[in-house]
Amino acid sequence: MIRKLVLAALTPSLIWASIGKAQDNPTPGFDVLAYEVSIAPDIASKSLYGAETIRLRIGREAAAELAFSPMALQIMDATLNGQPVQVRSDDKGLVFVPTNPLPAGKKVELSFRLSGTPKRGINAVPGGIYSAYFACDWMVCRQDTPGDKARLTLDIVVPKGSLAVGPGKLLSVGSTADGLPIQRWRTARDYSSYLYGFAVGPFKPVHYRRRGNRITLWNATGEAQDLEARFAQSAPLIDFLSDKAGLPMPGRYYAQILVPGWQAQEAATYSLIGQKALDADLATPDQEWILVHEMAHQWWGNLVTCANWQHFWLNEGFATFMTAAWKEHRYGREAYDAELDVARRRLAKAREAGFDKPLAWDGKYPSLGTRRAVQYSKGALFLDHLRSEMGEDAFWAGIKRYTRRHAGGTVTSADFQRAMQQETRRDLAPLFAEWVYGKAGAAES
Repeated sequence: MIRKLVLAALTPSLIWASIGKAQDNPTPGFDVLAYEVSIAPDIASKSLYGAETIRLRIGREAAAELAFSPMALQIMDATLNGQPVQVRSDDKGLVFVPTNPLPAGKKVELSFRLSGTPKRGINAVPGGIYSAYFACDWMVCRQDTPGDKARLTLDIVVPKGSLAVGPGKLLSVGSTADGLPIQRWRTARDYSSYLYGFAVGPFKPVHYRRRGNRITLWNATGEAQDLEARFAQSAPLIDFLSDKAGLPMPGRYYAQILVPGWQAQEAATYSLIGQKALDADLATPDQEWILVHEMAHQWWGNLVTCANWQHFWLNEGFATFMTAAWKEHRYGREAYDAELDVARRRLAKAREAGFDKPLAWDGKYPSLGTRRAVQYSKGALFLDHLRSEMGEDAFWAGIKRYTRRHAGGTVTSADFQRAMQQETRRDLAPLFAEWVYGKAGAAES
């Protein structure tokens, strides 16, 4: 029962509350190059005000408008390359309309002020707040285009007695005219916008280093916590996942924020870890999943990112499989098999309900549970099947090749297929046709 409750709270599932078919993702005709955001959050009301600049490049065709995800914040003083631009906002999207269409390939700079209370994604903790998943409710961005990765610079005005956590590294600390600290955080890599986030509150961090990585533990529960004891598995997890990926922890830094409840979400350079979820793991160690699943996303999901939601199994199937692989490493083969048995049961339940689809299917799922059964569970089972068919050495060499080749970029299932094929003489096309594309399907060119 505990495991079912935890999985029901897995925050990436919120994606599916806001999107349908993969091809329904907006195609606005531009590529975001960078976001620069300044916010002053109000902890009591969970509101904020600030300013934002978006640097972008128009696509192959002229653009009559620039469309972003809908949001509840008020947009003021919007300019495009320094000139006033009209703004239209409704439940379908936030749209900036230039006087004349923007030429193909042109780089532009969109700037504005914003204020209000985000509709979703801002959560209260004792003395503070943190954001979860819905980044485009507190800043202007595009929630459902994971392939459009960009860098973020985030300035956070921090209340007295509090600290802030942001994506990337803390570059500098300034101050407002009133003497409040301003912390500047910046990502060293491009990330999908759903991975942006922040936390502000009276947190007390614990820092340590592991294999050249700077790791920070944050306590946002408002209760006394022995963070080093509760996160004792994080250090060996870094070793294990780095070895499997063939790459060190991206950016050489990582933070874990302990928050109340069942929260579980990866973010750019950090993870949100629910206190109740971690308690359940610590009570039954061989059932643990939250630390490894969320940390695995730093490589598979954040560093190597699905080009669109159709290939989301490359994020979640990998994290689910790596949870099983970690259990094998720590507890033995029996624990690995037990974890994959959980995936088999979930997939079997979907099949009993008359629903099973290939991993790269782009249609609409009847429920969140069936979507997870395919993209999380079936994805993990396919990786296990590849491991069995390819053999240990070839399989893990393929995982390393795939991760290294596409580090910092976006991928489709065909990219993964090519990387694995290069490590074996066996023709993998029939396996990918059956599991990933459908028996009558074929890999992308």
